[in-house]
Amino acid sequence: MGRLVLEGNPPVEVNIRRSARARRLSLRVSRLDGTATLTLPRRVPEREGLAFVQDRADWLRRQLADLAPEVRPGFGQSLPFRGRPVLLEPTSERRVRLDGDRLLAPADPERLAPRLVAFFKTQARDALAEASDRHAARLGRGYGRITLRDTRSRWGSCSARGDLMYSWRLIMAPPEVLDYVAAHEVAHLQQMDHSPAFWEIVERLFPDHAPARRWLRTEGTALHRIRFD
Repeated sequence: MGRLVLEGNPPVEVNIRRSARARRLSLRVSRLDGTATLTLPRRVPEREGLAFVQDRADWLRRQLADLAPEVRPGFGQSLPFRGRPVLLEPTSERRVRLDGDRLLAPADPERLAPRLVAFFKTQARDALAEASDRHAARLGRGYGRITLRDTRSRWGSCSARGDLMYSWRLIMAPPEVLDYVAAHEVAHLQQMDHSPAFWEIVERLFPDHAPARRWLRTEGTALHRIRFD
């Protein structure tokens, strides 16, 4: 993948992606990390791509300006947990625990992030296992194992062997959103594609799923802007 620089204040780096499938030039900005990518058809020269980006410089800078900044958790800040904000506070205890609207963590800022991730993963595994068990029982189907990852491209997946993968960040979303994603992936145990038959199964498992899908589209990227590395 190549790269070009749009001059200005500040300069903007744009990744260049060649695509044999592309029929026209396109420019997009990732809502997850702010990466700008120019897609070029195979035989279009880079100078034409640069001119394309320059013509859209104002649009590109507006898109980048609209992106919310990344958040790195610290004591005194709030984090989303099950769809509501909880305040991070230090404690003399040796584990992370929830106390009402407070999330208490050992008072060591350098180890705060990994301790929070471990807590979120434990909570996510319990909630997603319960939801997956419930939806799978309604279908009369079993599944393999549940794996938790920090994926940016998808909230869950179902393999051909029936293994389920989920993003542990779902524990920060409202409970009904987590439940919808579990229903969506469990539905793939019976129908692997996204055909009308698949959506009929989802509707049976999780009626009125449109609000949860809409939340993921409009609010989901904010969960990925919370950095734990």
